[in-house]
Amino acid sequence: MPNAAAAVIGLALITAAAVASAQPPAGAASCTGCHPSSARISSPVPRLSGLDRDAIARAMQEFRSGQRAATVMDRLAKGFTDDEIQAIAAWYATPR
Repeated sequence: MPNAAAAVIGLALITAAAVASAQPPAGAASCTGCHPSSARISSPVPRLSGLDRDAIARAMQEFRSGQRAATVMDRLAKGFTDDEIQAIAAWYATPR
């Protein structure tokens, strides 16, 4: 019986984690205004889904600091904390 209870709890935690990861973190929805969500959409703005997490975070930090030139991203990135940038980068890097 204790093993069955542990299995049920484990399954519930896995399910909760899967559901939670399906929801974008705060701020991630603002990216979809410019960055295409589908690979079928042709755009000069790169698709974020599936990109390397560290590359996304680094680009956002460079936009925020002014090291990377931008027309809009520099202003958007200034609105995010380091933790928010990491959460957004991790969410977009996770394959869906």
